[in-house]
Amino acid sequence: MFRKLNVEEIIRLSVDEFQKVEKLPVTIILDNVRSLHNVGSVFRTADACCLEEIFLCGITATPPSAEIHKSALGAEFSMKWQYFEDAKEAILKLKENNYRILSVEQTQNSIMLNDYKVSENQKYALIFGNEVHGVQQNLIDLCDHCIEIPQFGTKHSLNVSVAAGIVVWEFWKGFNKS
Repeated sequence: MFRKLNVEEIIRLSVDEFQKVEKLPVTIILDNVRSLHNVGSVFRTADACCLEEIFLCGITATPPSAEIHKSALGAEFSMKWQYFEDAKEAILKLKENNYRILSVEQTQNSIMLNDYKVSENQKYALIFGNEVHGVQQNLIDLCDHCIEIPQFGTKHSLNVSVAAGIVVWEFWKGFNKS
């Protein structure tokens, strides 16, 4: 028998408690993501999986924003984030700190997500691009790898927040094998 839990029964961390929890060594880079609902959704996913940080770049909107809050439901207050006018600057900063930079994009020689092996001793940055144009080639050129989500239907793309959810979950599983 299953009974839906009420809000009081679900154990949730406060924002202060969340700040003290060990984070998955994964940073998301959103480059030129135009939908504030997508931005908010990524904040919520990053919070749910206890990621380190989100880098918002280019035209990607930043909190505070009522539209971001609609999807983030407060995760914009718990998640650490930074804004960069140019995603290249964000990538170079992460490279200096030994992050493996991965573009989530369909490219020549991309690695299918289900074939990508997460190393528990590595820090990662995952780049998600514009809803129409994807990740810019000049950013792909800075990447260590490109990973692609396998797709089997008539469409060749996913909503950026859906793609982020899928990839973040796979990385969470990769770090939490035991």
